Amino acid sequence: MVVGESGLGKSTLINSMFLAEIYSAEYLGPSLRVKKTVAVETSKVLLKENGVNLTLTVVDTPGFGDAVDNSNCWVPVIDYIESKYEEFLNAESRVTRRQIPDSRVHCCLYFVAPSGHGLKPLDVEFMQRLHDKVNIIPVIAKADTMTPDECAHFKKQARLILNEIAQHKIKIYEFPEVEEEEENKLHKLLRDRVPFAVVGANTVVDHDGKKVRGRKYPWGVAEVENLDHCDFIALRNMVVRTHVQDLKDVTNNVHYENFRCRTLAGLGVDGKPTKASNKNPLAQLEEEKREHDNKMKKMETEMEQVFEMKVREKKQKLKDSEADLQRRHEQMRRSLEQQVRELEEKRRAFEAEKTAWEQQTGHSIEELRRRSLEANSKEAVDGKDKKNKKKGLF
Repeated sequence: MVVGESGLGKSTLINSMFLAEIYSAEYLGPSLRVKKTVAVETSKVLLKENGVNLTLTVVDTPGFGDAVDNSNCWVPVIDYIESKYEEFLNAESRVTRRQIPDSRVHCCLYFVAPSGHGLKPLDVEFMQRLHDKVNIIPVIAKADTMTPDECAHFKKQARLILNEIAQHKIKIYEFPEVEEEEENKLHKLLRDRVPFAVVGANTVVDHDGKKVRGRKYPWGVAEVENLDHCDFIALRNMVVRTHVQDLKDVTNNVHYENFRCRTLAGLGVDGKPTKASNKNPLAQLEEEKREHDNKMKKMETEMEQVFEMKVREKKQKLKDSEADLQRRHEQMRRSLEQQVRELEEKRRAFEAEKTAWEQQTGHSIEELRRRSLEANSKEAVDGKDKKNKKKGLF
């Protein structure tokens, strides 16, 4: 993980350390992205050298320290580191364990601006927040912008501030103690170079007839791989070769175990007890069961209320439908009664007209109907006789 303000050469140093374009055109470095908030972004690259494959994951934090108010700008970094620990813990806690890639952060390179005024309050605050969660290695960025005397003075100031941090029980990565005297001398040399003043460059320049990696200036050449010019070689050997396993061991045995103990003890990121930290597992299960029962009862009550509301709506709808049918039935009944009355009036008027006509003519309607039927019957018989005569039947 690389952390620091924009423009301190984080991407250049990573590219120089692994001799690869990790920050390519498709994946821009942190300083080339326009972002105002702190975010955590990862970039994975497969490096191959002499038949050995190395999967490198670089985690950067665009926007760190760039705002006017940098309060809590370290929270996304802490959340990312803790999330990787949690993933590893969940994988270990399964009934059937399986081998998963170790995605924990084993090293955090913290870049300090070469201002010549020592560490800023943000630098101290960041290391105070993360010293017990990850291996922090302070790095003085762009050491070629300072003269050797300025660099030595700045490292002296930084060491004084680091001593002050140590008094507050804040620890950065410490080199392990070994029995062999030669390794102890090597560790002492590396320890004396902390914080590492580095220069990053992949450009090959001419210097005294030799091809070297570095930066060419009007006053000379700053060689990247020269310990007299910067601490790049010491930092690269430490991170990639000599101390890579120790970084992993410290991460696993110290920082991860601290996280694991806090999690199992029910402590939060800040070390304060969480809601269920003082309860044994049985009591916690009992409380979860009660919460589940209360939740189910609440859901049941809500469902009953919804059901009652639906029933009331259905009843009201049925009542409205019944009232509408009753109203339509009443209208049809009144209409039929009106038609019956009109027909009755017409029948009485017809009877009265019939009686008046019979009295006027002296004949009844029944008698006229009978005579009409007899006349029609006689005509029919006469017509039949005529047909028979024509046929010669008589």
